[in-house]
Amino acid sequence: MEGEGDVVYRTVPWNRRLLSQHHKKPAGPLFDIKCVQQSVCQLHVPHCEILSTGGFQFLSVAHVTDEGIEFIRPQKITETHVVINITGFSGYGNVKDEDCPPDPVRALVLLFYRPPEDPDPESLINVLLVPRNIVVRDVQRTRRKLIGDEIYIDKPPHCKLQPNQVYTLSTCPQNCSVKIEPPDAEFDEEFHSSYFTTFQVILKTTMKKIMLSLKQKSSSNTVWKREVCLPSTKKGNSCAQCALNPSPNQRLRNIQSPMSTGNRKSSEEKLLDVRSRFVDGISEPVLKCLLDKLLEKKVMNDSERESMNEKQNKRDKARFVIDTVRKKGEAASSEMIDFLCEVDTFLCGHLGLM
Repeated sequence: MEGEGDVVYRTVPWNRRLLSQHHKKPAGPLFDIKCVQQSVCQLHVPHCEILSTGGFQFLSVAHVTDEGIEFIRPQKITETHVVINITGFSGYGNVKDEDCPPDPVRALVLLFYRPPEDPDPESLINVLLVPRNIVVRDVQRTRRKLIGDEIYIDKPPHCKLQPNQVYTLSTCPQNCSVKIEPPDAEFDEEFHSSYFTTFQVILKTTMKKIMLSLKQKSSSNTVWKREVCLPSTKKGNSCAQCALNPSPNQRLRNIQSPMSTGNRKSSEEKLLDVRSRFVDGISEPVLKCLLDKLLEKKVMNDSERESMNEKQNKRDKARFVIDTVRKKGEAASSEMIDFLCEVDTFLCGHLGLM
């Protein structure tokens, strides 16, 4: 950046027909970026290429506007980002030549769990194979709208996958109580908007843990393997249902979550740990958006908003918000973290809250 400014972004769909006219295809999400102050001079756009394979040579950045599309050659390509200089805004996203070789890319294996409903013991693990440069928060938000409540299982997701290659998923134990559908599936590196399930593991009995292994079908090489501990939450249980989808009043009860017990830090402790960086890093527009969500869900009230508005600068307002919510306990602190991750994914990643 050349000076101060507020940068706001969201992901939007690609116009694949327009790209095809230029013999290009998506190589990541399309980011719609805006900065009123026009103070941004350079962007680092995330990519999923493996530099040692040479796939980065076919990368460029598409700049999409109402008038059309232009392709920007990178200033530099790092292990994780494509760096470009810019003079204007609108949509930016990585693209590749349509005829480029199908080199392996960095990818993620994401796990979403649907607990059993009493009295039925059957539960599901939905497995997604996606490129590394997708926005995980977008995946969670989109699936919540399409599918409903799921529990995201936080296991190391990183692996390397070959586009258009077929992969199989296996389990241990492997018996009649576990079923995998489909038996194999192709990895699509252009997986940037639908976020549909790649594999579904159907557990016909209650299990506490299961081993998952992903292999390339043609070579049987294991590319990802994890032992997965399954949450004991049951959707039919009233307390468990509150944890998955609490009502506004229930959200404010100071109930300790299973995620905050043992060695895990509570949401209150997390907010305290990141307090100074939150105050320094949050922008005025994001702070206003966060406050709107806190008011909407009754985490904060109108009198507290008025007190915040009396503060003279953004830093004092940010201190007031984080301290007010933190003092209301675990449920309120957890809500604030969720809302912050919704409105500013990059800041949440920087603070280590995702």
